[in-house]
Formats: sequence, C-alpha cells, structure tokens
Amino acid sequence: MQKDNPIPARLKAARKKAKITQKDLGVKIGMEPSSASGRMNHYEKGRHVPDIGTLERMAEELDVPLNYFFCRNELSAELACAIDKLSDEEKKTLLENLNSEGHL
Repeated sequence: MQKDNPIPARLKAARKKAKITQKDLGVKIGMEPSSASGRMNHYEKGRHVPDIGTLERMAEELDVPLNYFFCRNELSAELACAIDKLSDEEKKTLLENLNSEGHL
C-alpha cells in the first residue's frame, strides 16, 4: 500500500509559516514571475513533484532542512527542523545519548 506524497503538505506548511506567497517563493528560487504562482500551486496540490534541485532551493529559502519535505507527520517535521538548528557538536551529543539509552 503506497502512502501519499508528503511534499505538498510540507511545502505549503513551510511557505505559510514563512509568510510568503506562492509567487514570491517561486520567484526567489529562480522561476519566471509569470509562471511562479502556477508552478508552486501545482507542487502544493501534488499535481507535479519538484525535482531535488528545486526542493533544495525551496528548503534554503524557507529555512527548513531538505528532509523536512519527506516527513509524514508534524512531529517528525518539527524534529527535523529542531535537529537541523543544532550545532554539529550538539548533534553528536544527541546521537551519543540516544545510542547510550538504546534508542538507536
């Protein structure tokens, strides 16, 4: 059983949180102003799936990690964002703690 693609919902949530329009996001990542709104709408509706390069530009513009777009639920998405904000040393400590507690 195939699950729905999480990208459209994640994209819309991140864009709304950033308080940016579909057109503005599209233009900021290099789309033509005349087609930016329509293309972004197609991505958010799931009619088309952005390629990895487009997703990377969106992630950078929306200040979310790339893996955020692949999270299937809100908690996982929030964790992805929180972990991304940690320093490398903090990430290493987190991994060590999870390993020592038997979570990994």
